[in-house]
Amino acid sequence: MTKKIKVRLAAVAREAGVSVATVDRVIHGRSGVKPHTADHILGVIERMENGDPDVSPASVGGPRKLYFDIILPIGTNAFFNSLEEEIREYANRPANSGLSVRVHRIKGFDPDALADNIELISHQTDGIAFVAIESPQVRDTVNRVVQKNIPVVTLVSDLSGSRRMGYIGLDNRAGGRTAGYLMGRFLAGTTGTVLMLAGSPQLRDHEEREMGFRRVLGERFANLQIISYLEDRDDDETAYQQVKKVIGEYPDLVGIYDIGAGTQGISRALLEAGRGNDIVFIGHELTRYSREFLIGGVMDAVIDQVPQKEARMLIDMLERFASGENGGYNTEVAPISVFFRENLP
Repeated sequence: MTKKIKVRLAAVAREAGVSVATVDRVIHGRSGVKPHTADHILGVIERMENGDPDVSPASVGGPRKLYFDIILPIGTNAFFNSLEEEIREYANRPANSGLSVRVHRIKGFDPDALADNIELISHQTDGIAFVAIESPQVRDTVNRVVQKNIPVVTLVSDLSGSRRMGYIGLDNRAGGRTAGYLMGRFLAGTTGTVLMLAGSPQLRDHEEREMGFRRVLGERFANLQIISYLEDRDDDETAYQQVKKVIGEYPDLVGIYDIGAGTQGISRALLEAGRGNDIVFIGHELTRYSREFLIGGVMDAVIDQVPQKEARMLIDMLERFASGENGGYNTEVAPISVFFRENLP
């Protein structure tokens, strides 16, 4: 089925970073184009037809802006929704009128989709930031993009062995050690088992938090034994089912450390089991959900990386790199903030 469009194919191709033939295949509904590429092209067409300010001046004429592209995973992770809002809010301030920031949400935990999107975006951008997945194809794509003098920054989770130009996020090993210290202090004098849940070992931030947590409990709190690490893919329903099962199998369960984003599912399982107030629950990211669980007493502590500050650091770093002011490798470590029900902002 042919899609009628009001803009020229060549302009769409320049904006989308693809060939005119690829645009032609998409608007005529022909095969041979990957689904995420087709979605990207259709999104570009929609923005151009609606006069969206994110459309490149190269397509429609006008003064040169810097165009940055941010890739975030799509899903139920409330933190990434908040981070997107903060990025857009900061980018739209009058002081940043010379910038245009495009946020792309893609399937999480999929290295092929991430690598393909980075490659596609690299044809029409002044800088890319993304939440990294540890994989050879992502690393190779990043290295090739950086060789084309396009700044690439990892966000929240870093990418080892890559040529990325900067990283914005927590010192995640310190974040895990902080969680371990809090767990041990909360459970002083108590003997029992502790459960760890994480989205995926593909995420370096989750891996580093796990290592930090394990190290502190092993060094200082021998009264607590860690149950084997469980992977929930940052999915609340999966986290709910896993915690429900563990509660039934481990009557001595005394603590849960949520490394990723299964907060809602974990809290639901604890409340249904009547264990919402006697199992110490520590997690990450202060969202409207974790705030509610802190106030209700289901969660005991939340380790936050302050998305407002990360958004500011990210845009500023990309602007520096794109303007040639700083071409080195940089790390901007976000502050670790710990919230309890008594100190919520």
